[in-house]
Amino acid sequence: MGFFDKALVNFKKGLRRTQELALAPMQQLLGLRRLNEDQLLELEDILLQADIGVHATQRLMDRLRFEMQRSCEIDPRALIRDELLKIVRQASARPFDPTGTQVILLVGVNGVGKTTTLGKLAAHLKAKGQDVLVVAGDTFRAAAIDQLELWGKRADVPVIRNQMGADPAAIAFDGATSALAKGIPWVLIDTAGRLHNKEHLMRELDKIRRSLQKVIPEAPHRVLLVLDATTGQNGIQQAEGFKQAVGVTDIVLTKLDGSAKGGVVAPIVEKMKLPIAFVGVGEQADDLIPFDPEAFVEGLLSA
Repeated sequence: MGFFDKALVNFKKGLRRTQELALAPMQQLLGLRRLNEDQLLELEDILLQADIGVHATQRLMDRLRFEMQRSCEIDPRALIRDELLKIVRQASARPFDPTGTQVILLVGVNGVGKTTTLGKLAAHLKAKGQDVLVVAGDTFRAAAIDQLELWGKRADVPVIRNQMGADPAAIAFDGATSALAKGIPWVLIDTAGRLHNKEHLMRELDKIRRSLQKVIPEAPHRVLLVLDATTGQNGIQQAEGFKQAVGVTDIVLTKLDGSAKGGVVAPIVEKMKLPIAFVGVGEQADDLIPFDPEAFVEGLLSA
């Protein structure tokens, strides 16, 4: 099985509930060669239910209507696939290839699966033969520290931690210093869940950033915002706030398998111009998969 085939299988798995709960009625419409206005409106409603977003949905419908004016017969599935690909390709994630010691900061609100995502990312990078150091920077939750230690054991990666309530910036500093001294290519730093509109919490993230830059001036090299796919359009508001406050570079979309809102990928990329680096499609370590635009769109539109 090739890379695309594996990605397609994973995306079909992750988008199963989106298919079942939102997009199943769309399949018959996509097989038609001509749609009347009622059918176009039905298709528009279905796309909105899948959280494709108002602007992206309008873009898709405009394309269909335009092509129907040009030709007696159209292929709705091919046209929507083409337009969706244009949307999700607007921002492409950089490959995770280490150059020296790279620091990755994970941010997001409570409950999105940030700590679990960090553990899965550590396992993903380790499986590629790359050394990883994990920093338990969420010192407000003892459970988060313990959870990362478990992931560290599973992935066979070292974890730097301190007691609950310790200064996250100091722990981040220690982690970056240790990784740099040992030549470890990846430093993954967990942070406490926080709201994008809480200024004092955002100042804490800025303090972590400044602490890292005392060790590695370019750090953090990436800031991954972890979003819960089940929140749908609310995730875009989170993304806007975090992007403005901490310079988010990439999105990780979790819980894609538990939502009818898998289409939210489209408005996130379209509005934020931020790439989706990974998506979470399950609970296992290998259920964090690199985002592949073609496989995502195919998985979304396939029966």
